[in-house]
Amino acid sequence: MSAAQTPRPTDALDMLEADHRAIEQLFEAFERTDRNDFERKNRLVQRACALLTIHAIVEEEMLYPVAQKALAANRRIDVDEAYVEHFLMTSMIERLANLSAGEDGFDASFTSLRENAAHHIVEEETTLFPAVRATQIDLVAMGATMSARKAVLAARFEEPAIAL
Repeated sequence: MSAAQTPRPTDALDMLEADHRAIEQLFEAFERTDRNDFERKNRLVQRACALLTIHAIVEEEMLYPVAQKALAANRRIDVDEAYVEHFLMTSMIERLANLSAGEDGFDASFTSLRENAAHHIVEEETTLFPAVRATQIDLVAMGATMSARKAVLAARFEEPAIAL
């Protein structure tokens, strides 16, 4: 296999893009779900919110600070906007945590979350990620660290609730 055919190793951005696809699939599954299948809707929303939360945490802890530094001279790229978009999605996730399928506002809140997430994904994949790829950031090393952090966060989401 020539050097041109050698695939590059999976890196942090590949992982984040895989998250985007998984989240999009959950949104699409919700859209296909019967409007009265409340159990399935609740499961899909819980899973999407967990994935979005984990995704946002690793981006904010690992990618955004490094990207902000590396792209400081590039005035076209505004990492601060990504933080704000995460804040808005987190607010919607908190709202959904207090609702159940079948309640007023549940479907509308999830649709709004989907629209915000879709906008955020497009901006990241068309603007931020290509700019980050053009820097000297070690995305393979970041990916390994990110993978470990995601595993810890995922385990927390799977822990049973503890009654106080």
